Amino acid sequence: MNDQEIELTEHLAELRKRLIYVLGCFLGFLALSFLFVEQIYNYLVKDLEFKLALLGPGDVLWIYFKLSAVSSIAFTIPVAAFHIWRFVLPALKEHEKKATFVLIPALFFLFISGISFGYFFVFPTCLSFMQTLAGNEFQPFYTSEKYFSFMLNLTVPFGVLFELPVVILFLTSIGILNPNTLRKTRKISYFLIAVASVFLTPPDFISDILVLIPLIFLYEISISLSAFIYRKKLKKLELLDSNTSSEI
Repeated sequence: MNDQEIELTEHLAELRKRLIYVLGCFLGFLALSFLFVEQIYNYLVKDLEFKLALLGPGDVLWIYFKLSAVSSIAFTIPVAAFHIWRFVLPALKEHEKKATFVLIPALFFLFISGISFGYFFVFPTCLSFMQTLAGNEFQPFYTSEKYFSFMLNLTVPFGVLFELPVVILFLTSIGILNPNTLRKTRKISYFLIAVASVFLTPPDFISDILVLIPLIFLYEISISLSAFIYRKKLKKLELLDSNTSSEI
């Protein structure tokens, strides 16, 4: 076995170890979340004017599992980010190590912010639209499984999409992305964001706009943050080159 094969084997072993850590953390947080899932459920339904129905004895378990899983994902995200950071650490320069490490807590807070935006803003708007659309022609009958599936489908994607600034910052810090690339692909990105907003919301113009505007705003923030990091990297490289030239 040559050196390259040995190095690849070591990297794979390191990756497997970190994946096991992340999976173990997810399962631990899942078990902990399940202990408090009833309180989470009661908080989410406290403002409902009607009772949710169950069509089978297993529905409540499935609902509790979904709520626990989302809670577990939220707390596992910074742990997963830390292990990704540790995995790529040997390839990072000293200033890149510090710059990328401070992004880890931001992943958790942005995920929670995205979930909150979806729950407090998008979800009630879409639910109200659906109820208006039904009008007096239909008698609403919500099952817990359908209600929470609808809720999670409108909230969890925002938790993921709100991670965009941190992901772009990280990729800029390690040299994979730069603001010039982001600006050149702005039109394509806007198109993809528009498609995502259409798929995430009911088929009405108002809901699409409610989703489209914050996503475009996030993308523009990401470009600005990327430009800031990129300028700092260029200044450090120029300073390093000047120091090297003076030593010569």
